Amino acid sequence: MRIVLMGPPGAGKGTQAKLISLRYDIPHISTGDIFRKNISRNTVLGLQAKEYIDNGDLVPDQITISLVLERLSQSDCEKGFLLDGFPRSLEQAKALDNYLEGLDKKLDAVVLIDVPSEFILDRMTGRRSCSTCGASYHIKYNPPATPGKCDVCGNSIIQREDDTEETLKERLEVYLSQTSPLVGYYESKDILLKVDGSNDIDQVFENISKVLEETCK
Repeated sequence: MRIVLMGPPGAGKGTQAKLISLRYDIPHISTGDIFRKNISRNTVLGLQAKEYIDNGDLVPDQITISLVLERLSQSDCEKGFLLDGFPRSLEQAKALDNYLEGLDKKLDAVVLIDVPSEFILDRMTGRRSCSTCGASYHIKYNPPATPGKCDVCGNSIIQREDDTEETLKERLEVYLSQTSPLVGYYESKDILLKVDGSNDIDQVFENISKVLEETCK
């Protein structure tokens, strides 16, 4: 089974990717992991990617494509894979298709975890964590017993810088501008599967499993 997983920041992609990988026994391939491994190993492409990342810039398509295709060429991907964070542009999507066509293979499904922006903002802006022990909270869904204080160690709970409403709105705008062309591209190939991501983790996973098993029989 060859799958691409898409979804906005805060949709729970990472959690779902791990569950899908376990159920279908396919490697979970994340561009973030690929970048980190290549940077830590000081590979040529890893060092090139590091320059862009350190400057706060997007890694160019050609570097990302080369790194991902190199990972897909490894033996554990022969029976399938789950891509998370790739493709993010039409150029990347077409490069992936061309690579698979060269192997006489194709994508089985592109799963889009669909979550309204308002829901994501509510979910993400309410997240808090302990500044000392790292315990996680949500001011609305999982608040500490004493407002502003950690239940575990009693120290202050804080909001991550990238969980502010302004930062999240910027990230969502970038995501939507990147994703819109990809949605159309995969819809035209009749492999896009939309799943409601506003349910709880288990329900979202069961819904993803259902559409995958119906599509990839």
